[in-house]
Amino acid sequence: MDFLKGAFTALVTPFKNGQIDEEKYREHIEWQIEKGIHGLVPCGTTGESATMSHDEHKRVIKICVEQVNGRVPVIAGTGSNNTKEAIELTTFAKEVGADAALVITPYYNKPTPNGLILHYKEIAKAAPMPIVVYNVPGRTGTNLLPQTLYEIKKNVPEVIGIKEASGNIRQASDILELCGEDFLVISGDDFITFPMLAIGGRGVISVVSNIVPDKVAGMCNAFFDGNIEDAKKLHYELAPLCRAMFFETNPIPVKTSLHLMGRMKLELRLPLCEMKPENREKLEKVLKDAGLFS
Repeated sequence: MDFLKGAFTALVTPFKNGQIDEEKYREHIEWQIEKGIHGLVPCGTTGESATMSHDEHKRVIKICVEQVNGRVPVIAGTGSNNTKEAIELTTFAKEVGADAALVITPYYNKPTPNGLILHYKEIAKAAPMPIVVYNVPGRTGTNLLPQTLYEIKKNVPEVIGIKEASGNIRQASDILELCGEDFLVISGDDFITFPMLAIGGRGVISVVSNIVPDKVAGMCNAFFDGNIEDAKKLHYELAPLCRAMFFETNPIPVKTSLHLMGRMKLELRLPLCEMKPENREKLEKVLKDAGLFS
């Protein structure tokens, strides 16, 4: 599964007058590829998937697969808080040609370990394709522990990796120890991509690469080429931007950044709303310091 390696952008979804702005979305995808990103992830948290109808969700995945046209891998976000909906979205992603599915642990329900195993088993049975589990306990209320993930890996061969967004390096290390080096552990936190690579991670599904795809891809390239000092330098260069992307709830700051950079209109869907003026001012300073906004 070496094709799922490096920097993958968790794409924002541009909106215009309450609708998906297809033109800007295609432009954003094209710019990402031009800047050297290794892969793209439509309909994740950063893409405001929780605010979309199923028809919109499917359309965003389809547009992404079409625009990419095989040039980089597409990991489509297809998770849901119930198994039936996750099956529907994963089946669609497979039909339109996504390379893999990113399937979040069911939120709100707080399933037991056995429920999690059965959830992924049913999805894989209905839509057999490579599946990357998405563990983000801060959003879902459930932390997928390494032993449970190991049981999922044993029982569901379609599960090839995890986007690990617990922020816990020890947990990521335990996953690699249990599941083996052939299991893909991908950072779900921009802050710790470099240390995740150091313990055997394969890359990152990134928020900040929406605004600096070349730098995030460059950090991964440097690391995998053995240029550890260059990768470390980029890690620290990116750190202020990574922090800025969480001055408020993601994706509010990253969408605001893209707007300030002139790349798209700032439009969020409620319950997300525009930044407080004082936080926007802080964001503008970080972008100016990075040469992204004048």
